[in-house]
Amino acid sequence: MSSAAWQQFLISQGALFNESGEASFVAPDIPASGQLFDLSVDGLIAVSGADAQTFLQGQFTNDIKQLAESSQFTGYCTAKGRLLALFYAFSIDEVIYLQCPRALIPDLVKRLRMFVMRSKVVVEDVSEQFVCIGLASADSAAHIQHLPLRPHQTSHSALGTLIRLTDSHGKQRAQLVVNADQAEKVWKTFSATLSPTSTNQWDALEIQAGIPQVYASTREQFVPQMINLDALNGINFKKGCYTGQEIVARTHYLGKVKRRTLLATLPATTVTPNPGDAVHDAQQQEAGQIVRAAPNLQGGWWVLAECRLEAKAAGSIFWQEYELAFTELPYALP
Repeated sequence: MSSAAWQQFLISQGALFNESGEASFVAPDIPASGQLFDLSVDGLIAVSGADAQTFLQGQFTNDIKQLAESSQFTGYCTAKGRLLALFYAFSIDEVIYLQCPRALIPDLVKRLRMFVMRSKVVVEDVSEQFVCIGLASADSAAHIQHLPLRPHQTSHSALGTLIRLTDSHGKQRAQLVVNADQAEKVWKTFSATLSPTSTNQWDALEIQAGIPQVYASTREQFVPQMINLDALNGINFKKGCYTGQEIVARTHYLGKVKRRTLLATLPATTVTPNPGDAVHDAQQQEAGQIVRAAPNLQGGWWVLAECRLEAKAAGSIFWQEYELAFTELPYALP
């Protein structure tokens, strides 16, 4: 099934799509305890072959060998340690899959192929071959069958591969990776008990869980620690060399990280905050930028903002004329 055919199917199920490919659904009169999300704004890169693990071990910040045990966040850096992409990586049937915003994938596939050389590695864009579906449940695992016990673990069933994600805002969350030719059947199965919900509300749950993302507008803007990749177990400091490793390791071993991504809310605004938008202090001095933003159902916005910690400690931080109201991340920063 092509992405266009998948969108047409969801339109038949009541979805509307914006220019970014995000689905929206009319909220039910009675909020459901379980929710269903279209995640096709993300795409997948498949890396296979006898040398795939060794090849990626020299490219990414995390220990790819650990994918045999669980999924993971991992960063792909330039030689200067700046992130080209943040992947959610997992393995199915000895193929390694890298999930990230679909718009980034053509350039990333091209770049990865440049470094394959004579290795036995195949790098493919398989975004049209799979559909990723988000699941969230507010009442334990009642609506999510086969849910693994711990975050980032996977289970397999006739419906697809289920990956448990970190909880967010009192909800258990998972991602189901489905073969495209089964996606319509799977969606109809889950929509019998789960309420289809707009993609931006999945983004809000991700933000509340403190999960950053790298987009085209923020590519090469961050050293991994600036978006808390170390706090998310997305950097392995013992695995050996990879592209950008010297800068990432120096940041870790030689000094305190001076910029971090923090969780905040913004009030209702007449314009939309977007990744890459600058944030500033009361003196209009640069203080960082927006990493991720999504609507808050109570009004305003949820945001992750990368900030100079010195600027935050000195006073208020603003996006345009609006002050960020910071709140605690759900995990500790190193």
